[in-house]
Amino acid sequence: MAKRKREHDFSHLLPPQWKNCIDQWLQEDIPSFDIGGFVVGEDPKAATLFTKTSGVLCGCAFFDAVFEKLGGCEVEWLFEEGDFIDASQGKVVTARVRGPARKVLLGERTALNILSRASGVATVTRKAVEAAKRERWHGMVAGTRKTTPGFRLVEKYALLVGGAATHRDNLSAMVMLKDNHVWATGSITNAVAKAKVCVGFSMKIEVECSSEAEAMEACKAGADVVMLDNFKPAELREVAKHVKSSYPHVTIEASGGITEATLASFLGPHIDVVSKSFHQGYECIDFSLKIDH
Repeated sequence: MAKRKREHDFSHLLPPQWKNCIDQWLQEDIPSFDIGGFVVGEDPKAATLFTKTSGVLCGCAFFDAVFEKLGGCEVEWLFEEGDFIDASQGKVVTARVRGPARKVLLGERTALNILSRASGVATVTRKAVEAAKRERWHGMVAGTRKTTPGFRLVEKYALLVGGAATHRDNLSAMVMLKDNHVWATGSITNAVAKAKVCVGFSMKIEVECSSEAEAMEACKAGADVVMLDNFKPAELREVAKHVKSSYPHVTIEASGGITEATLASFLGPHIDVVSKSFHQGYECIDFSLKIDH
């Protein structure tokens, strides 16, 4: 099968220390003796990776890194990351792994766990992005910071492969002032003013708002992004229109209560971003790795 050349190689985004997480995951899975590895030994073996449920392939770099770390293994992919693999007619041969038997099996479960979760996030994300495109909407679908501790890098990576924006990658990447910040400082105006002491020119300030009055206050205080949180679709579009008419430069984000089925109803000409926690409650894609025999 001829592989399609991917448009972007998102593995080039990964930071220098990213493979440290591979060490941690392998240490978690094999903290002591590997008796199964003792049983099979070092004989060279080939194994086939099957995709068993349809979805977007994601996490190849992490899968590769598991076997690279173990040493003596090679991975050959038959699909490109980002490809949609249709397994509706049965399991699909997706890659081959070659190496010492014990190392292939030592990396098997860790590699599959990463791949199945990354592909699950990418798949549900792709569905949302495609739904927005069908509406000819001008804005951007984004994830959130509600990621799994220790697995954020993979989940944010999967958002990109799925076609969405990552939103802020961590607490330091952008200022988001939520209800707790406002309550702790007394007002949106106070919270924004204090944030402005630190952000300088290179960081944006976003404010979570639950009413039109709060949104207008946030804009007047100097917020760059206003999140309209938990609005009904009709009210959301009306408030967004009012805010944009007074503050056209402010980015309007819709969030809260958005599902795959209702996403289209939250889109509109005055809404720039729709965010959803795609990395919560997603369905994993089923893969298996089987020794050829």
